[in-house]
Amino acid sequence: MNEQQKIGALEAMLFAHADPVEAARLADALRVEPEDAVRLLKKLQRKLDEEESGMAILYFDPDRWQMATRPYYGEMVKRILDTRRNAPLSPAALEVLSVIAYNQPVSRSFIEQVRGVDSSSIVAKLLEKGLIEEAGRLDLPGKPIAFQVTDSFLRVFGLGSLADLPPLHGEAGDNEPSEAESDPAIDTAEDGEQLEWK
Repeated sequence: MNEQQKIGALEAMLFAHADPVEAARLADALRVEPEDAVRLLKKLQRKLDEEESGMAILYFDPDRWQMATRPYYGEMVKRILDTRRNAPLSPAALEVLSVIAYNQPVSRSFIEQVRGVDSSSIVAKLLEKGLIEEAGRLDLPGKPIAFQVTDSFLRVFGLGSLADLPPLHGEAGDNEPSEAESDPAIDTAEDGEQLEWK
């Protein structure tokens, strides 16, 4: 199998797999070393970019790769798909996603403590959309279910990892204490989870 065929094989595997997959698994299936698989993946990524293909190769930390529709063609893709399930997120849903992304893993009670309102229905909708997922149970009284964002969240918001999230207020270099640091009354939630009020 020559190099072009190996690149074609990687393209086929990523297309068929759909979800992010580790380079080591791709290398094993292709019978090459992981570093060779990464080199070929980068070549495939450049090739699709140069051709302005409708598909793009995305990289996620740590060392996972996925084929996805290029955002530029998103509007045309939406025209052919049933978009009822992909209704725009409400401000409340974006708020819940922010709380989870910046503090994960967190319980529902933590989210509600930060927001000050019941968030059960929003959490359920985000689970249904695949933007968040259960992440086990926290070691707290009652063993509450923890939530974290998914790879779909990263893809939808154009992030390679959570490290790409914009900094919160107070993290851009100034060393002023946060509201939580200056007011011990709001330092922790009732269930013992640390709150990060920014």
